Amino acid sequence: MYKIINLMYNRWFLILLLISNALGTLYGYWWYRGQLSDTEWYFIPFVPDSPTATLFLSVLIVMILLGKKWGLIDALAFTTLIKYGVWAVVMNLLTFMETGFVSWIGLMLIASHGIMAVQALLFLPHLEIRPVHLYITAIWLFHNDIIDYVYGQYPVYGNLAQYQDHIGYFAFWLSVFVLVLLHQLVPRRSD
Repeated sequence: MYKIINLMYNRWFLILLLISNALGTLYGYWWYRGQLSDTEWYFIPFVPDSPTATLFLSVLIVMILLGKKWGLIDALAFTTLIKYGVWAVVMNLLTFMETGFVSWIGLMLIASHGIMAVQALLFLPHLEIRPVHLYITAIWLFHNDIIDYVYGQYPVYGNLAQYQDHIGYFAFWLSVFVLVLLHQLVPRRSD
């Protein structure tokens, strides 16, 4: 475990993570291109959840490399990586159960989104927040849930459309869960 934690302080390893997450972010936004083309402009920031989570992580890594702190990015990266990482893994597993078919794209999504959630935990030694960062992050997450499940802007999983209400409920509790993790695991800044 100490070797992994030490890697999180290795500049070259952080640069490698930055490159891979930046590429994943670009691919994620490309993945959403069809849905984004049908989305009203004011909903666009809230549709591509996973790429936005890795964008927050990419900004966090840049801040670490520059020796800077930005607690709001710490909070947003930590919570969204876990929430949307877990959410996508669960949705893909449910799709496999619903269709009886395991696709290579689904397996890729499970692996890549599972890694997102793990990265949030690996970056814990770098994170510090103030209470206001927790509050703003809570507003972001719950607002995003409302945009997704009240205004119908959630990521499209065609085979699971009949479970939309249950998925929205699950997303709400994932928001609560990651906010509790943020409160319990991420240290507060003293200044």
